Amino acid sequence: MMESINFGKILKELRLKAGLTQKELAAQIGITKSVISFYELQERVPSPAVLVKLAATFHVSTDYLLGIDQIKRLDVSGLTEDDIKVVSLMIDTLRQKNQT
Repeated sequence: MMESINFGKILKELRLKAGLTQKELAAQIGITKSVISFYELQERVPSPAVLVKLAATFHVSTDYLLGIDQIKRLDVSGLTEDDIKVVSLMIDTLRQKNQT
């Protein structure tokens, strides 16, 4: 069971951060509101297909959703190589600022 890795808590945090209701999230991935509720309450676990849909919806890895990977990642799909270089430079600059 996924209880030990807090899948439900992570899912709820991501949903709320995205400003989605359980009903809205359910509609986006093709399941019912009650299933989202069961996931958040840790009463059910998602199938691999649903897990992939949830990860894509929130732009996180399935490992992040499962609590395995704590590293936050940015989705840069749709950006040009030059855009990605600018974002990378900004991240490096902010890291340096925060280390001082």
